[in-house]
Amino acid sequence: MLKAVFQFLPAGLQNGLRRERAAFRRWTGSRRLRRELGHTQEWKIVVGTSGVFEPGWIPTDIEYLNLLQDADWRNFFSEGSVSAILAEHVWEHLTPGQGLMAAQACHRYLRSGGRLRLAVPDGLHPDPAYRRQVEINGTGAGADDHKVLYTHESLTRLLGQAGFTVTLLEYFDANGIFHFQDWNRADGMVHRSSRHDERNAGGKLAYTSLIVDAFKP
Repeated sequence: MLKAVFQFLPAGLQNGLRRERAAFRRWTGSRRLRRELGHTQEWKIVVGTSGVFEPGWIPTDIEYLNLLQDADWRNFFSEGSVSAILAEHVWEHLTPGQGLMAAQACHRYLRSGGRLRLAVPDGLHPDPAYRRQVEINGTGAGADDHKVLYTHESLTRLLGQAGFTVTLLEYFDANGIFHFQDWNRADGMVHRSSRHDERNAGGKLAYTSLIVDAFKP
């Protein structure tokens, strides 16, 4: 009902209400993040959660922790203070340049030996229907904002430029062969993965992600 009323408001009022809503989300999100950081000394954060996260992990969202804004990072963390970062289907919404900047920020704020677990759509998935969903301006949900489609080689190269050592966990190679290295969900749960996406019922890999662990030396 409120949404129906909102669309008939003058454009200026709509924009003002959007700004107020964003400011409120930033304020409440910042307060919640500070509170949760105070409850533990091991900071494991999820970026771009959309409300989905596992126990023991601290959710964040762009309104108050923008990966590309160092002021947001400094507002909550000191360099080298974060134990682990998880990002499931976030990097494809950044340009390659922004993706490198975001990876460099993660590297800066992770402690030595810390882990960045990244999952993105797999550009070498052999199913054309899958690729149509996840490509730039793809047909899948949210894909109208996709800016890059990574392969294991291009993502490894980007993370290496940011200073990480990369371990590939799940990916297709150029010959359409799926590679899997066992990983622990406690180190960062990726729902859109070969084992945990319910679309893969019956052993068919209908929906997988390119998943990597990137470690700060």
